[in-house]
Amino acid sequence: MSLRKELKKLIEQDEILVAPGAHDVLTAKVIERAGFHAVYMTGYGQAASSLGKPDVGLLTLTEMLDRASKFVSAVKIPVIADADTGFGNALGVMRTVELYERAGIAAIQLEDQVAPKRCGHMLGREVVPIEEMVGKIEAAKEARVDDDFLIIARTDARTNYGFDDAMKRCKAYVAAGADIIFLESLESVEEMKQMNDEIKVPTLANMVEGGRTPLCNCKQLEELGYSIVIWPTSSTYVTAFMMTELMNELKNTGTTTGFVDKMINFEEFNTLIGLDEYNEMGKKFIR
Repeated sequence: MSLRKELKKLIEQDEILVAPGAHDVLTAKVIERAGFHAVYMTGYGQAASSLGKPDVGLLTLTEMLDRASKFVSAVKIPVIADADTGFGNALGVMRTVELYERAGIAAIQLEDQVAPKRCGHMLGREVVPIEEMVGKIEAAKEARVDDDFLIIARTDARTNYGFDDAMKRCKAYVAAGADIIFLESLESVEEMKQMNDEIKVPTLANMVEGGRTPLCNCKQLEELGYSIVIWPTSSTYVTAFMMTELMNELKNTGTTTGFVDKMINFEEFNTLIGLDEYNEMGKKFIR
């Protein structure tokens, strides 16, 4: 079974699919090793890890595609990849879909923000006219070759224009052919439930620590009707926090000895990155 078919099957089952976010390939490998069945390549995390800058539309298609390709080559689970606003108009979206699909991505996320976009839990986000996003979704559907390559349509309209406007957009995006709906920044459990009651395709929940949406556990989200949940920032925040702790320890004590029990050890890390497999291939093929 292809990874795309596998993702589709996971989303269609009764149990919610949990796809933790990864800001880099190493994190994706940790997610896979922990037993999760899919990984989400977060644009927020790519901006932070590759540029050291905020998620305000700075990464290009080429840069995001390069990151996505590395994710696909590093793990054997489906990769769901953020593609921001699609990198241009509807024609640009067609090229983005073509390249993401060719790279082996299992599902692409497209949003209806005005470019340059912003993180979905920041204020000041503007959205394009509904007709423009409908055109992008239709273009994405036309451009894909494999029907199992899923199109996730995200709307950011809730924060500035209210729940009703956001729902109108979601329904239009379903009619345009979106496979999964992602209504960003819902502000109550009641809104989350109503959205799922009214949308008849799989829906995606976004759990951002400190964000605008109530943090629910996976069982609660499943009961609300969600098919998939992403935790896009968790690993990024933990990495930044623990790195800060480590650097403070080194600066203040002149050693990392007191931090060793919080680290993966040398052998475990080599196992994580596949050193044994490469050693075996070297023995077999290098002459």
